[in-house]
Amino acid sequence: MVVGSVYRERALLALRLAALAAGAVVMVLPFAYMLSTSFKPDRLVLEIPPRFLPNPPTTANYVDAWTSNDFGRYFFNSVIVASATTLAAVFLSALMAYAFARFRFVGRGLLFGLLLLGLMVPAMMLLIPQFLVAKKLLLLDSLWGLVVFYTGGNLALNTFLLRSFFRDIPRELEEAMLVDGAGPWRRFRSLIVPLSRPALATVAIFTFLASWDEFAWALTIISDPSKRTLPIAIALFQGQHATSWGLVFAASAIAVGPVVAIFVTFQRQFVSGLTTGALKG
Repeated sequence: MVVGSVYRERALLALRLAALAAGAVVMVLPFAYMLSTSFKPDRLVLEIPPRFLPNPPTTANYVDAWTSNDFGRYFFNSVIVASATTLAAVFLSALMAYAFARFRFVGRGLLFGLLLLGLMVPAMMLLIPQFLVAKKLLLLDSLWGLVVFYTGGNLALNTFLLRSFFRDIPRELEEAMLVDGAGPWRRFRSLIVPLSRPALATVAIFTFLASWDEFAWALTIISDPSKRTLPIAIALFQGQHATSWGLVFAASAIAVGPVVAIFVTFQRQFVSGLTTGALKG
């Protein structure tokens, strides 16, 4: 019986490892193919059978992608928009989450319910109302128009995630600071924020990804070519170079670079935040 139980456990472990390996291959394979194709000359892009290791490799696609169509300008536009959105959204959502988690005020439950209701509305349904509001606020064809609405679009989810994290921080720690005369802002800045770094890093990564990859709203309000962001630039780039897939994949690889760098930088906090949230859930 003991031997049979050991064999079953080993078989289950082997099945889990095989499933994880298969999932990893499925996730990594498209990215590996994109990266491989970005180093291929045009004549080798559509070769049959395809080869993952280009021979000979070339960096000409990256040079052409960066220097064509003001791609560098679009890249820095996306960096500005995504960075400003992340800072604003994380700061504002942290304040809102702290208020919902720690303070009692009239209408708190109703306001939080309305906030959650916003998560149920598809973003595409809000394009026309948002466009009319942006027009009234003179935010059309402006990077600030992207930052403002990207920030608003991320507040609900960020606040929901941070509120549950803040509520699990022991109140006794705040009460000790309150005895020492610390006000709400000092308690938030000196206690809540340092203890919530994993959660803040998690929502920061989510916000950066959402604003970095967003396409529909940027396409709707941006008409000045100098203010385009990377998703629009890559879409137009692909249309202008429909057969130059090495060029298109090189541009896509450049766009993925900052996302990978952000995740690698905050990987420990991100994993810690997800693990803590799972354990608390």
